[in-house]
Amino acid sequence: MAEKEPDWQYGYGADGVALVRYGRGEREGRPWADQLDVVDPRADLAAQVAYVRAEMAGWVLSGPVELGQELVRQGATVLRHGHTMVRRLADAPPAEGWPAWAATPLRDGLRAVPCDRPAEELVPGSLAAFGPGHPDHRPEDAEDVRAAAKRLAELLAGEVIGPLLPSSALVVDTADRVVAGAVLTDWDGLPWIAHVFRDPALGHPGLGRDLLRRVVADVALAGHREIGLAVTEGNPARRLYEEMGFTVTRSSLTVIVP
Repeated sequence: MAEKEPDWQYGYGADGVALVRYGRGEREGRPWADQLDVVDPRADLAAQVAYVRAEMAGWVLSGPVELGQELVRQGATVLRHGHTMVRRLADAPPAEGWPAWAATPLRDGLRAVPCDRPAEELVPGSLAAFGPGHPDHRPEDAEDVRAAAKRLAELLAGEVIGPLLPSSALVVDTADRVVAGAVLTDWDGLPWIAHVFRDPALGHPGLGRDLLRRVVADVALAGHREIGLAVTEGNPARRLYEEMGFTVTRSSLTVIVP
């Protein structure tokens, strides 16, 4: 169960043969063709692009990187180049064992607490973690912190990906400030690391690794077989995920179709 599949919708070519399939949603206020796959082996890239431009103009599309890159050459706007990563748990424990990961110490007087605080307490650290120069930086968030808090509150309430999992955790310092967090959700049965952050202004290098070890181990000890996440191309955290045993299962480019 490396990746959850949507309820597929199909797009058909002029000959009546299914050309593409995708999960229908909404993103950026537009129709969204998510996890688009080409199902007609006869359809070359030109045919794929022609279909998408004719049938999905103005949509958001998340699909094969090659298709997205050609759409960009024709005027599409890039929203995200991302990768789905999964770590097997049941049959691939770390050499130290899951209990050792679960007991990873937090340094400098830090302590882990449940992820049950208002979104407003998480926003400062979350925004600082994705500042200018980071591939996930959103300049508009710095100008509208309340909007950023609203999106985070919706994630915590289970309205974005799925219900919050009890393995989620925050890290607070001696002043009870939230300095890091890992928000885990249930994506149709697959534990999903939906948001992870550390406020670099408050220091504590290595805290992200420590926190991730703890929450991944908690998921494993709860009996789950896999855990997944998504990472943007260029995010240096990908190296950490790979060191922790995550592997890429899917890459996609998300664009606004011209």
